[in-house]
Amino acid sequence: MLLSLSGVEKSYPTGEGPLTVLHGIDMKLDAGQSLALTGESGSGKSTLLHLVAGLDKSDAGQILIDGQDIAQAGDAARAALRRGTVGLVFQQFNLIPSLDVAANLAFQARLSGRHDPAWQAELAQVLGLEPMLRRYPEQLSGGQQQRVAIGRTLAARPKLVLADEPTGNLDEATGDAVMALLLRLVAQTGAALLMVTHSMRLADRLGGRLHLASGRVT
Repeated sequence: MLLSLSGVEKSYPTGEGPLTVLHGIDMKLDAGQSLALTGESGSGKSTLLHLVAGLDKSDAGQILIDGQDIAQAGDAARAALRRGTVGLVFQQFNLIPSLDVAANLAFQARLSGRHDPAWQAELAQVLGLEPMLRRYPEQLSGGQQQRVAIGRTLAARPKLVLADEPTGNLDEATGDAVMALLLRLVAQTGAALLMVTHSMRLADRLGGRLHLASGRVT
């Protein structure tokens, strides 16, 4: 099992006392599987994704990624996990403005020590980025920037891809095209995909669905 959560809880302090965002979440995801994380705004979807990414720490429970309990890991160990095992794709593209497309594509793979020029070239071809490798992010459309962000993540060959509303800033047609490319490439690499989405239409394209309501699986 690549990803396993057991009894995961998360609260945040407020002026009126702790606000519990996640109540004892259990879930499993294996290599090659895809899972949509759905629910209304405030249901805890992004919080859960951030915990799995090691961007925040849970208050209780176990989060195993490739056998490592990141709920108990320190900052350095969680950062190392994001460099290699886990890849992130967010609604905001987070490209580096001073780097061209080719350098942005290579960035994560170089950090993880997995830069493979042949694989990067294949990603650029599949994602339709070959004509724009020397352009900078400001010279790209939103859909093109998201394709670069997907390529940057997959260039490092992560075992687990976490995506938070990856088509949320795109029109429907562009979002559908980007989603198709993401699913195709994740399947090609054998990675697992956990994706937060508000869209039931997009959720139906993944292998399974986990619905949250008020921080609980329903």
